[in-house]
Amino acid sequence: MIIVMKPESTQEQVKEVCGVLDSLGLGIHISEGALVTIIGVIGDKRVLNDVPLELMPGVDKLVPIMESFKLASKTFKPEASVVNVNGVQIGGKEIVIMAGPCAIESKEQLFEAADSIKQAGAQFLRGGAYKPRTSPYSFQGLEEEGLKYMAEARERTGLKIITEVISQKSIEIAEKYVDMFQIGARNMQNFYLLREVGKTKKPVLLKRGLSATVEEWLNAAEYIMSEGNYNVVLCERGIRTFETATRNTLDISAIPVIKSKTHLPVIVDPSHATGKWEYVAPLSRASIAAGADGLMIEVHPNPRCALSDGPQSLTPQNFHQLCSNISKIASLLDREYKVD
Repeated sequence: MIIVMKPESTQEQVKEVCGVLDSLGLGIHISEGALVTIIGVIGDKRVLNDVPLELMPGVDKLVPIMESFKLASKTFKPEASVVNVNGVQIGGKEIVIMAGPCAIESKEQLFEAADSIKQAGAQFLRGGAYKPRTSPYSFQGLEEEGLKYMAEARERTGLKIITEVISQKSIEIAEKYVDMFQIGARNMQNFYLLREVGKTKKPVLLKRGLSATVEEWLNAAEYIMSEGNYNVVLCERGIRTFETATRNTLDISAIPVIKSKTHLPVIVDPSHATGKWEYVAPLSRASIAAGADGLMIEVHPNPRCALSDGPQSLTPQNFHQLCSNISKIASLLDREYKVD
């Protein structure tokens, strides 16, 4: 439920309403818009059955949240959220690009990738230290050694770093190194894992599951937020359909749908959506045009020799060209992206 205050309500009246809610053991989230203040109520609303909140001074109306996801709902927080990741704002005016290899293979490979994406204007270095693979015999990642390489790359370039976590143990280890956690598509409904990253309060990138509906995706975000971590960014990465021309089917329509339902930022991963590098650039451009707040793109110094997802990885040269195009599209949409 949300409590909509009158436009002329005072700060004292807002504090009085919050005091009543707090005395009943309910959580509070205040959203101050240009015209009105909205108070989000978190917890068991049955304790309010005998409390005439609508009669309190300054209160305009009470509005129930009908969606199964509450904290992620745009009803709960009408204005768009901006997630701050150690100085990088996701969901603001600037387009944010996360780029790097699917898997960290060596320090040399990671540093070469980091240097090249930095020159193209990317703000995040992505790289897999823990790689949940379809086959148990595929390369599974360097784990903590890879995370140490990422931390060194951050010192070298100033890029923020993001990596996927797959278990409580990996969370405990990665938390010491990374700026942002990633929850992969296979773990979107691993509710225990979602709660654990929610407890850390570190920003989280939540990828859409392979066959997940938008509502299921937003309910997964709710698990993270219910633990008090509102620093969630959504990532559309393609869904599984009958089509075999691409690895998955990128759901471009999910971008405006998500924007209409939630205040959370959304970025797009065209690499995993297509599985083919030649489709990454056009779908990246389309995603930004559709309103995405950023992109996650796989870049490898030598895709032919990549231990993971080489066919969908861009070369540094192709990535730089794409970023130049993104900069032009961003300016047309009154957004920003700078290429060094």
